[in-house]
Amino acid sequence: MGKIQSLYGTTPAEIFQSGVENIDQIEAVAASVLWKDGTVTSGWSNADDAALALMILTLDERFRKRLDEARLAQS
Repeated sequence: MGKIQSLYGTTPAEIFQSGVENIDQIEAVAASVLWKDGTVTSGWSNADDAALALMILTLDERFRKRLDEARLAQS
């Protein structure tokens, strides 16, 4: 499996620019966009169920670790 890299702190423009620059290396994309009016849209490209599940679980795992770190800091 490839490396998992956080995009935390990266601007939307930087993410999209990197995607354009590396388009030949991208297999699938899952995205969720929070619009200024509070609307959230999300979707994915040609990812099969297993690839989509991996992307979602990776985000969930990172979120849970951050949550645990925050709880420990408050104790």
